[in-house]
Amino acid sequence: MTSRVVDPRVTEQRNPRTQQIDLADPLGIVDLMHGEDRRVPDAVATQRERIAEAISTAETVFRGGGRLFYVGAGTSGRLGVLDASECPPTFGTPPEMVQGIIAGGPAALTSAQEGAEDRLEAAREDLDARGVRAGDFVVGIAASGTTPYVRMALEHAKSLGARTAIVACSPPPAATLAAADIAIVAITGPEVVTGSTRLKAGTATKLILNMITTGAMIRLGKTFGNLMVDLRATNDKLTDRSQRIVAEVCGLDRDTARTLLAAAGGRVKLAIVMQILGVSRDEAERRLDAAGGVIRRVVPDAPPPVV
Repeated sequence: MTSRVVDPRVTEQRNPRTQQIDLADPLGIVDLMHGEDRRVPDAVATQRERIAEAISTAETVFRGGGRLFYVGAGTSGRLGVLDASECPPTFGTPPEMVQGIIAGGPAALTSAQEGAEDRLEAAREDLDARGVRAGDFVVGIAASGTTPYVRMALEHAKSLGARTAIVACSPPPAATLAAADIAIVAITGPEVVTGSTRLKAGTATKLILNMITTGAMIRLGKTFGNLMVDLRATNDKLTDRSQRIVAEVCGLDRDTARTLLAAAGGRVKLAIVMQILGVSRDEAERRLDAAGGVIRRVVPDAPPPVV
């Protein structure tokens, strides 16, 4: 009898709970997948302290003028690019502040670039092309924990003096852990379809990246309470949201809020400080700068409660 070969990577192992999924009807497939997905938040919660450490590191790096880089291949790389691309419209950040680097370049966002994750020299080249340096924060994303491209990126980033972290869903090898200042390893278990890490591992990764950037941005003062006060009104939906936030916080009607926003150059945070403190745009800007951009240090009252 031939012994079964078992891959040591958790994400590559077979899931005993879904081994008959090919016989399930559509509702059965939904129930099986939902049952597996419910395990993901608990796996992420085991890493709460390490995620908090990554948030603190990102905040420190941003306040020092550094940048955050996500580096990954395949689904992991795409999730990093996605999270980075959503920061400017949500938090009003410059595009270079949070960047996603994917093995194989932009073409890998929409089609698989076979072998890209194995090209070690490409990892160095990609980081150098973005000018990664001391004072930056490089977060490698590797669902299996073993992606060569990610390991090399972390090693190169560390050699440059950058802070580093790894986000994985299976225990990384010693070489990868040695290159990471922070190891966030949420063990999500075998996938519904063996090895398909776009499923539970991808969901866990998205949750973790959400926390890192959102947490850091909150610490930087990008929210007032839970209101998005540094958003960039780049479309009708965000313009409407800007007006509603100013109207709600300042107790204004929509037309007055629109006029105030125009006087504030479209910046929600400035508009709120101008209205509540009765100061000019320049003075509001000066006070916010002195407070590190945190509106709670400038405006004495909290936002109105949710009714």
